[in-house]
Amino acid sequence: MQMNSAPHLLTEDRPEYERLLDDALRHAHERPELAAVGERLNAVQLRTMALAAVALITATAAAEYEQYVKARDEARATARDTASGTAPDGLGQSGAGIGAVVTVLAPMLAGTAAAIFLLVGYLLKMLEPPPAFAGPMVDAGWFFAAVTAAAIFVAAIGLLIAALRNGSTSLSAREAREQLPDDVARAKDAWRQALLERGIVPFLRDALAEPAAGPAIPAPHRPTGRLPKIGYSRPDFAGPDEGPAAAPRPTYSSPDFTSPDFGGPEHELD
Repeated sequence: MQMNSAPHLLTEDRPEYERLLDDALRHAHERPELAAVGERLNAVQLRTMALAAVALITATAAAEYEQYVKARDEARATARDTASGTAPDGLGQSGAGIGAVVTVLAPMLAGTAAAIFLLVGYLLKMLEPPPAFAGPMVDAGWFFAAVTAAAIFVAAIGLLIAALRNGSTSLSAREAREQLPDDVARAKDAWRQALLERGIVPFLRDALAEPAAGPAIPAPHRPTGRLPKIGYSRPDFAGPDEGPAAAPRPTYSSPDFTSPDFGGPEHELD
């Protein structure tokens, strides 16, 4: 099945997929099947869904993508072979490397020598009497200081030229990458067209065609606690708390304790 044998989308082609998806969402109003964008699902939601389903969407154009990758790899292999055939320029590269090393080391060495000669020369001049070679050491220090300044100036010019050269080289390399060979360009266009028409647009159409989720159906009410028994249990529990405490006192306690206590002595006196 083509679905199972579809090659995975390479990392370098992921931006192309995203650009194609963004372009489809940007021009969705031009397609009747995508006219519902924004009603139930907006462009951001659809984009998120399409990025999550990238493996399923790209599998619809697996054959075209395989041809595109194959043509691109062959073109790159040919370019590498051509570059390796014209590459033996080791002398020039080594010369450039030596020049860079000298450009970096010259200011450091000259500056160090200038500092040493100036420091030692001025310290010797402070002696009484100063040695005869104190003056020449100071002069040598100032000479190396001038050499340091000149080396720094030359290094700055060299860095500027190198930056301009690298910038032009990278620009030409990028233009070379953008100018694909005819067979690679045709394979890429075929893959883009198949991915758009058989993958991205049908996916967005199906996502918009799904029925909207209706309002959530409330779950049947389940009484909590003892609420259903309120009508029957409240008198049962409220009666003992309120009724028995008030009703028996005047009825049973008064006659029980007043009759026997005071009735007996009255009969005995009579």
